Amino acid sequence: MTSSTEPSGEMTQVRLDKWLWAARCYKTRSVAAEACDAGHVKISGTSAKPSKMVRKGDRIEARTEGGLRVFEVIGLADRRGPAEQARALYVDHSPPPPPRDEMMQVRDRGAGRPSKRELRQIQKLRGH
Repeated sequence: MTSSTEPSGEMTQVRLDKWLWAARCYKTRSVAAEACDAGHVKISGTSAKPSKMVRKGDRIEARTEGGLRVFEVIGLADRRGPAEQARALYVDHSPPPPPRDEMMQVRDRGAGRPSKRELRQIQKLRGH
């Protein structure tokens, strides 16, 4: 059984990959599961597998394409719905994105191809 329910019919826990997909952190459930397997998702500071059960009050850190996102679980769902319902599942504690000045161009246009060293510096700056 993938989710546990109380006698009142309310969910008490749900699989991590399902919750991440329902909360619209990742586009598909399989992408959410891959992120968990790769160690990009943590519950309360420890890496979690896709089958880990999520409960209300858990703190989830997920590294997504948009950067690090930190959630506090306030609702549970195992099916994807509208974005409005997804936003009702969590409180977002994500750090603000870095100022645009830091992400400005690293090199002048027309300076030729970057060297290996310059490529590493660019990737480090972008967080890759």
